[in-house]
Amino acid sequence: MMNIFRLAGDMTHLASVLVLLLKIHTIKSCAGISLKTQELYAIVFATRYLDIFTDFISLYNTLMKLIFLGSSFSIVWYIRHHKIVRRSYDKEQDTFRHLFLILPCFLLALVINEKFTFKEVMWTFSLYLEAVAILPQLVLLQRSRNIDNLTGQYVVLLGAYRALYILNWIYRYFTEPHYVHWIAWLSGLVQTLLYADFFYYYFQSWKNNVKLQLPA
Repeated sequence: MMNIFRLAGDMTHLASVLVLLLKIHTIKSCAGISLKTQELYAIVFATRYLDIFTDFISLYNTLMKLIFLGSSFSIVWYIRHHKIVRRSYDKEQDTFRHLFLILPCFLLALVINEKFTFKEVMWTFSLYLEAVAILPQLVLLQRSRNIDNLTGQYVVLLGAYRALYILNWIYRYFTEPHYVHWIAWLSGLVQTLLYADFFYYYFQSWKNNVKLQLPA
């Protein structure tokens, strides 16, 4: 069910994607952006939206699915194949072994899910993977130390999206009967906690009007 917190969360998530695409398309640079995280997000959306052509919920829902699917794969393509953008990709620093996140998340989805069907397991897998998909990006930012404004805004908007979704779940818990989704809730909480350290340093840099730097 739609409410102000979910709408704000969706718009914040959309804004994060637009900020990243703006950086890549207009500046022709992906400096400070982790390809590993973007590949994980592409997998997240591909496995979450398997129902895009079979289960119609609303035009809004379908449109958002298409936007997140299309944008995630286009960002990966830009970083991997665009003749100018790919030159700015910091392959030496972006070394987090992201493939080691995929298998544990998949095995966990096989064991802990709401219903043991293909689509349900894939949906659960996407929740677990999304919870940790930001890790390569955070590690890259910590290694590179200096973070440009657009990259910082991108990560902040991603964290804010998940925090707003937690408020959406709390609101729905108190307004809808029998609304309980422990898997989504716990995954979302883990994801939000991973941003806590970055949020602290982002707020400090904004408050003191200095360039954002993460400790090594």
